[in-house]
Amino acid sequence: MTEFVVMGLLPNIAEDLTPALWASSPEDAIAQAGWLISLYALGVVVGAPTIAGSVAKYPRHRVMIGLALALTVFNALTFLAPTFEMVAASRFLAGLPHGAYFGIGALVAADVLGPGMRAKGVAFVLTGLTVANVVGVPLGTYLGQQVGWRAAFMVVAAIFAAATILIAIFVPEHPGDPGRTLRAELKVFGIRQVWLALGVGAIGFGGFFAVYSYVAPMVTEVAGSPEWVVPVVLVLMGLGMTVGNLVGGHLADVNLKRTLVGGLIGLAVVLVLLAVTAQWIWALGFFVFATGFVASVLSPTIQTRLMDVAADNQSIAAALNHSALNIGNSLGAFLGGLVIAAGWGFVAPAWVGVALALGGLALALTSLAFERRRVSVPA
Repeated sequence: MTEFVVMGLLPNIAEDLTPALWASSPEDAIAQAGWLISLYALGVVVGAPTIAGSVAKYPRHRVMIGLALALTVFNALTFLAPTFEMVAASRFLAGLPHGAYFGIGALVAADVLGPGMRAKGVAFVLTGLTVANVVGVPLGTYLGQQVGWRAAFMVVAAIFAAATILIAIFVPEHPGDPGRTLRAELKVFGIRQVWLALGVGAIGFGGFFAVYSYVAPMVTEVAGSPEWVVPVVLVLMGLGMTVGNLVGGHLADVNLKRTLVGGLIGLAVVLVLLAVTAQWIWALGFFVFATGFVASVLSPTIQTRLMDVAADNQSIAAALNHSALNIGNSLGAFLGGLVIAAGWGFVAPAWVGVALALGGLALALTSLAFERRRVSVPA
């Protein structure tokens, strides 16, 4: 919810924090508000490898408590910050613990379920993200529209406070690796396949965020629907993400490579269909659901792929997946805002998404080709 609730409230935030720009050009104001999405994503990109690598040697359940507490504080700052600049700073800070928090949680779940079910463990943790899109984001969007966008972040801070307590009570003790250091973990960046897997996540998944970031104006300005329809469409997105995430965890355990390639092709196709039918709200709702489904099939698939190619650098690899996805978040939001500000309309981000999905597909095929070539070469 902390990451995605901004997207349904972009018009409200833009009108409140940039009133002069909103009065002259709502499109430019919304595009500027999109920087809040990019800055959160940048925080994830910076924080995930540095924090995860630095805490790899500590007990994982204690690390999760500390990260949840940090997320509580920084989301409370977003609620309290009076200006656009301060809100932007608070979003960057809130993004810093994000990748390590979910990455370490995924490692714990994967270890609990054991070999042959690692992708299901990853998907189980990521289901928290998708359930947030079914319940938290639509309710937060509705609350923000009715009471003010800050109220949504008050709820987010309260949820993280509760999560901190629940993790302390229910997450079992899980040791870290006392021998791991940040320097040792950073060796993961010397592995070519890790860079390709990160590229698949950053570019391919960016196609999803190019659309998701601008769902609200697409519903109201392109389909001509009233504002109250936005939370309904967000629920459809969240339902698609929840189902897709669970299906993706199963398919990745069966055949990870086919799931990766098929998911990227499917994402490109769905975004084309969304772009050409967005003027009809029923079609927009259906293809938003389909976009969430296909994108979330990819989510546990990409994370498991990254863990597979990262050798023994598992803590930082699990967190780096969230860096990659949030580079995609930042890239998709930025490019989507760019084409909107250029006057190409609110459907243009969907075409940006198609290009990004195809770029991710090219990287995935390159990665698999390198792998085949390595296997075919005699030892």
